[in-house]
Amino acid sequence: MRVVVSAMGWLLGTAMLAQAPIVRRPPMQPVEPDADQQQQAAPKQGQVPTIRVQSRLVNIAVSVMDKNGAPIGGLGKDDFEISEDGKPQKIAYFEKESSTPLSIVLAIDASKSVLRDERLEKSAAKHFVNALLRDQDELDLMDFSDSVREIVPFTNQKKRIESGLNELQLGDETALYDAIFLASERLSQTKNDAGRRRIVVVITDGEDTAKRSRYSQALEEAQRAGAMMYAIIVVPVWEDAGRNTGGEHALIQMANDTGGKYFYVEDKKDLEPAFARVSEDLRTQYVLGYYAPQHRGDDAFRSVRVAMKDPALQGQYKLRHRSGYYSDGR
Repeated sequence: MRVVVSAMGWLLGTAMLAQAPIVRRPPMQPVEPDADQQQQAAPKQGQVPTIRVQSRLVNIAVSVMDKNGAPIGGLGKDDFEISEDGKPQKIAYFEKESSTPLSIVLAIDASKSVLRDERLEKSAAKHFVNALLRDQDELDLMDFSDSVREIVPFTNQKKRIESGLNELQLGDETALYDAIFLASERLSQTKNDAGRRRIVVVITDGEDTAKRSRYSQALEEAQRAGAMMYAIIVVPVWEDAGRNTGGEHALIQMANDTGGKYFYVEDKKDLEPAFARVSEDLRTQYVLGYYAPQHRGDDAFRSVRVAMKDPALQGQYKLRHRSGYYSDGR
């Protein structure tokens, strides 16, 4: 992993550069956890009381769709139930049809197998940024081929991002899993305020030719950061014998495990509609939060399940969300 470590060092060094000021909307304040979700030692006579330690607030973004895949709006906090490792949890935070802030890494495959028509890709990405980014949001722009480059660090200044899109550099290889790993690591450094969603949007053909970071490492880093993966998979020819369907399926699985989504694009002219569907999905999500049970010093993966409380609605609606989190995640 010498190359990955080197890339990580470069990325952290870049992150230390001054960034543009980011205006954020004050988030909704979550309710206080129950007494059994707090730790407070009873002071003995003459001793100073122990400071209360509050549990971690776990945010879960949830997409609700009908049988045809159309988003369902108008639901309330009492329509949902949530559990961790099979144990019911109390919903302490709720935001619907989400206006909660976004931290997004847009990672563009700049290998020769994908970046064949830069004009269309840049135009689609610019429209995506202008349509999606609000004052409370921030976006980081990366490209990847032989290596991973952070072109524009987190900002909400659209002109800076548009300028960065003109700096994509063509390469021979595809360091896909390096890009996902480093994008997730970068997201883990963003502010983790109530309701904030961390997103990786990647445009690629799904094939990792650099073979440095592994799929399992990229997925774990995304899950530790609480990042949702949105994969726009570019497939020029569906019947092409050289297609890496294994790589495509790996991206699809990663999107499913992180609560994101995937889209296939055959014609580069369809990139803009694909971006629009990503934007729609993010705009129609619900965000649920709960105070995690106390975990004593372990880093285990905790499974999370969200369901409709009404059994009748469970058969009508399909829910999509990340499968869980690491208890020592950031």
